[in-house]
This record gives sequence, C-alpha cells and structure tokens, in this order.
Amino acid sequence: PRHSSVSAAFWEHLWYLGLQDFPCGLGSWNKSRFDAHRSPSRGQPGQEEAVMLDEESPEVLMELLRDPHSPWALPPDCSSQDQYLREVAVLAPELISGSNIFKVLRTLRIVGKGVEEVDEGLLQLQKLEELILSANQISRITSANLPRTLKVLELCCNAVADLQDLCTQPPPELQHLGLGYNKLCGPSQDKYLTVDFWPNLVSLDLSFNSFTDLLEMIAQLSSLQKLRILVLQGNPLALIPTYRGFLVDSLPKLSILDDIHIGPDERHQFQGLAKQPELIRREAHLVVRIGEIKGVPDPSTHQHLEVDSEAPVITYSYCVTYEF
Repeated sequence: PRHSSVSAAFWEHLWYLGLQDFPCGLGSWNKSRFDAHRSPSRGQPGQEEAVMLDEESPEVLMELLRDPHSPWALPPDCSSQDQYLREVAVLAPELISGSNIFKVLRTLRIVGKGVEEVDEGLLQLQKLEELILSANQISRITSANLPRTLKVLELCCNAVADLQDLCTQPPPELQHLGLGYNKLCGPSQDKYLTVDFWPNLVSLDLSFNSFTDLLEMIAQLSSLQKLRILVLQGNPLALIPTYRGFLVDSLPKLSILDDIHIGPDERHQFQGLAKQPELIRREAHLVVRIGEIKGVPDPSTHQHLEVDSEAPVITYSYCVTYEF
C-alpha cells in the first residue's frame, strides 16, 4: 500500500500488528486477569472459576505469538520491536493502549510503503531512537519533524536530493545517518556533512549517489571527529585511482571504509598521501569486460569462401554504448 506520510504508514502498521486482537489486548481470553484489581466482587461462588476456565494463561498466549507455525506469529521479516510490542500487548496491554504507545516505541521501521513525507506526527514518539524509512519516495526531510531523541536515521533507496531542510535542526544525538542510493551530488550538498550539523555521528552511508569532488568531500568529513564508519562506494569519486588511499590517510580515526576494515599496514602504506593532492587526477579509468553476448551471429562459424568465388560476402559491425 502507498502512504503519503510516515504517520499514515505508522497507524497502518499498528493495525497490521493487531495489538488489540487475540492473543494480544484485552478480551474474553484474559479479561479477569486485568479486572481482578478493579472488581472486589466477582459474583456468585464458582462463577470466577468458570470464567477462568474460559481464559488462556499468559504462557499459552505468548507461545501463540512465538511459535513460527502459529497463525498469529509475525512474518520472519518483521522487526524485533514489532515482536516486543505484541508481547507487551499480552502481558501488559494497558502500557500500549491509546497514546501510551508513543511512550514505548523506540524503533520504527517503515520500508517500501511509498512514503513521500516525513510529517510532524512523528514528534508524538517521545522516545524514538531508531527510524528506518528505506525504499520509499522521500525527496525532502524537515528536521523539525524528527524526534530529538533519534540516534539512527536510515533513508536508503529514496529520492533525497537536498539536505538543507534536514540540517536546519538535525537530531543532536544522531550516531548513524544512512543516505545510500539517493540523488545527492556535490558541491552544493558537501557543506552539510560537517560537525556543525552532526557532532555525534559515528557512521555515515553516502553510497551510490553522485558525489564527484574527493578533496572537497574530505575537507568536510575531516571535521567529524567521531566518524568511524564511512561508505562512499558507488559515487563517481570512488573511481579515482587514489581514492581509498587519500581517505585512509586524511581520516586517521576512520575504522571501516566501504565495508572494509582499515588495518595498520594499510595506514602505513598510504601515509603522507593526503599531503599530495596533486596526485588526484580529474579522470577515471574503467575496464569493461563483456562476458557473454546472445542473439548476435558468430562470424567464426561461417565457412571460408573458396578462391575466386562469386558468392556475396556478408560482413557485420556492432556498436555498444555505455551510459554513465
């Protein structure tokens, strides 16, 4: 289903979890367990026993949630937070009833729902620490609509082309920012990748965007003193022959670059390279290998014509075009 806003997708997701339906929530399957402290009188002798016999124990209800063969089990791709909410809905449903759900939720995962807008409804999630909005259609994010408690913001596979609105009032405690597979390009966006906006950033994913200026990128990222994990593969600047060496030497506190650990030997190998910017050439070398072609006649299979033969000679020529 498509949802224009994160809030709409959020409420749809809660409905999908069925937090008010068996075996979660309150109902004939567990009502007396939660009414016991409210109702001093339980009616005629023996009536309480009859009601209890019609109910299920917490252990049985939890088993219905956890058993992968149960019709009430969540699909394997659901998050651990989803499973946690359903278990709370069995053991203490009052904790997530009504607006109480906003005080419990720490992780929100809305993936592939066609979301286009990060709206102010998210501010109700007072303790949200992790927000995953991958594979949607978000092009701009207003930071004023993000909870200040966020530590992880994942926006992979969207249409983000401008970081200005996100950096107006970014979450101060953010540790991971995922912007891979978007539409970012320099130099207009490089300036938003500094400590002025992200003082606590530890992990940054900018893979598969359109950044081209390696020296400018390094100049901005070098201010992120807490940065330890960086992903830049898939950008044009990653095609520069000295790309990895310059980053390793320019960012001495970096531990992982493009999912590859930076060891002492590699640091020693590239030592001093950052002081030689003239080695960065404004060009990239590509080697393209064609492994297999189908549907094209193979000239080697044709028999050689006899000498002085008057048969027509057929030649073929092909053109291959690459678009970058």
